[in-house]
Amino acid sequence: MAVQVARALWLLVLGWLLVAPLAASAATGTAALRDGQRGSEADAFELRLDVRLDPAARMLVVRAEVQPAERDFRFVLHESLMPRAASAAGRPLKLQPAGQRGSLRGWRVQVPDGAPLSIEYSGTLAVLERGRDHRGVLQGMPPMAAPEGSFLPAGSAWYPRPAELFSYRVELSVPGEQRALVAGRLVEEALPSAADPRYRAVFEFDQRSDGIDLMAGPWAVREHKHVQADGRPLRLRTYFPHALDTETGLAEGYLADSLRYIEHYSERIGAYPFTEFSVVASPLPTGFGMPTLTYIGEQVLRLPFIRATSLGHEVLHNWWGNGVLVDYMRGNWSEGLTTFMADYAYKEAESAEAAREMRLGWLRDFAAVPAGGHQPLAAFRSRTHAAAAAVGYGKAAMVFVMLRDRLGEEVFERGIRLFWAQQRFRIAGWAELQAAFEQVSGESLEGFFRQWVALPGGPQVRVVAASIVDAGGGQARADDGLAGGRSQDTSGARVRISLAQDEPLHTLDLPLVVHGESAREMRWVRLEAASADVELDFDFEPVQLHLDPELRVWRLPEAEQLPPILRQWVLARSPHLVIADAQADMVQAASALAQRIFERSPKASGVEALTRGREPVLLVGSHDAIDAVLADHGLPARPEALRGRGTAQVWTLAQGDGPPLAVVSAQDPAALEALLRPLPHYGGQSWLVFEGSRVVARGVWDAPGRAVAVGR
Repeated sequence: MAVQVARALWLLVLGWLLVAPLAASAATGTAALRDGQRGSEADAFELRLDVRLDPAARMLVVRAEVQPAERDFRFVLHESLMPRAASAAGRPLKLQPAGQRGSLRGWRVQVPDGAPLSIEYSGTLAVLERGRDHRGVLQGMPPMAAPEGSFLPAGSAWYPRPAELFSYRVELSVPGEQRALVAGRLVEEALPSAADPRYRAVFEFDQRSDGIDLMAGPWAVREHKHVQADGRPLRLRTYFPHALDTETGLAEGYLADSLRYIEHYSERIGAYPFTEFSVVASPLPTGFGMPTLTYIGEQVLRLPFIRATSLGHEVLHNWWGNGVLVDYMRGNWSEGLTTFMADYAYKEAESAEAAREMRLGWLRDFAAVPAGGHQPLAAFRSRTHAAAAAVGYGKAAMVFVMLRDRLGEEVFERGIRLFWAQQRFRIAGWAELQAAFEQVSGESLEGFFRQWVALPGGPQVRVVAASIVDAGGGQARADDGLAGGRSQDTSGARVRISLAQDEPLHTLDLPLVVHGESAREMRWVRLEAASADVELDFDFEPVQLHLDPELRVWRLPEAEQLPPILRQWVLARSPHLVIADAQADMVQAASALAQRIFERSPKASGVEALTRGREPVLLVGSHDAIDAVLADHGLPARPEALRGRGTAQVWTLAQGDGPPLAVVSAQDPAALEALLRPLPHYGGQSWLVFEGSRVVARGVWDAPGRAVAVGR
């Protein structure tokens, strides 16, 4: 996940204050970026910051030099920061309040034409909230500081923005036991000495950026230097707490894997756009990608899957989102493309089954979003909740799966390289992606992109009926589709297949897998209307067929392909909570857990909710109480595969006509409390077994899909 969460929120929230001046300066900055222009040496940086941060006192003192695009310069600072003085060309200027919304205060100052503006401000930052969960991180944070770590997000208004896009130079000063950085090229660094006990560093970002994130902490720094294929230097670093840094092979492994990912994507897309990359440990549960670095929660850096998947995802964001910038007003495409080229590509390299499982996960998450809760890709900005993630990550990644299926791998890869070459360090949206793929393929993709980007949700497709209309006379055509093994039986058949889809209507290329007694064949068919009949010839007699069993088309799968997963409860519009125990400490722990799981507060209900209504119900309690409630209401007992395992068990249950039911069963209140932090992260699972806060087993109930019999 990229730090574009904070930047997107910044651009959307600040519009209320900066409409007139920001519009003018943004147009100037965007035009310059699209034309590939760079400032002269005299005005190479639109923003210069001299920053002094003391985490123990949470004190921030900044001198900012801005190149305003307008005489009436307006800016925003977090309410914890107060401007002390402003000047231009040595003359003091008057600062005026310009409104406040929430924690953001607006300011304005009249600046002489062409003069650089100097603003001095300071304040005491909020204390670092280590207790924030991943949802609190995604929703945006104030600038925070503490000796164990400080984070000043780009979207927290800790500095005055000169324009929508800008270059910058930042000079940092922190106490000697601390280290600090922002995204960019490290041009100077001074370690503490007898003459100067503070750590100092200077970073420059001479391309256009959409924000600055500042990080500081008591880190040990490791560094490797390399030369890139095009001769440019590459500095790789880890900023880890000493306990992590001293773990055998951990920091070195991150440095080696960072280089491997950079080299891989440089070959596939184009040269790495920067000269540094750092892995920075965060005291918060972050997983952010900024230009030249990634900021990852220190609690998970030891986990093998972080280096195997998440690290590559964040490295790739240096191309998508930070190398080609996102036109947020037209939809954030970068998360989907990064998910497709990183996370999904790793699954494809693992096995076809692993890749299918990931596609199934995307479709399960989509199906878990309540009706009416789908937004089009054109409206996706950032991952602020699970429903948005189902669109911006899952649907967007599937669009690229479908586009590659349509164009072929070689043409698709040429399109990726062309998009990068054309849009490097520019703002781009879905339209620019479409143009690049049209250029390499020589075909119009207007309809494809319009329906998948502009329409919300996805189609619900089904096979209404299938029957043999001409037995013994069928003759398979080589261009009908992909063969998956053919019988030598010459008694072929022609089959009529009736297809239907619900609103909103899409033009769909659908794979059908048709089975005979000893043969199997896949065909692609097109559905452009609400319903259609297609006739296909086979050189064997079909017995049954499956619609898209490999899940290569974005759609709402049939119920037979959708096992119940916890995401349905996370996203429920009106969830119910039933607590099986009466004792106060169990009730308190169960209520706290429910508040962490659901995105909307649940309604406390009696046991009658277990068998009435349609809204998802969460049943929480001790093992004995859970077993008694299930038995008293005629509900399926605890699954045998879970019985007697761990300190807590979680499972889901689809009841047919009754409400969907999820059960959390724990041996005592402490076992429930141990689930507060980990359980919300497992929305894609049907069942889990916990030992304390650690998952020791998990899985998804089997859902093979519906086989349609071919009649005669």
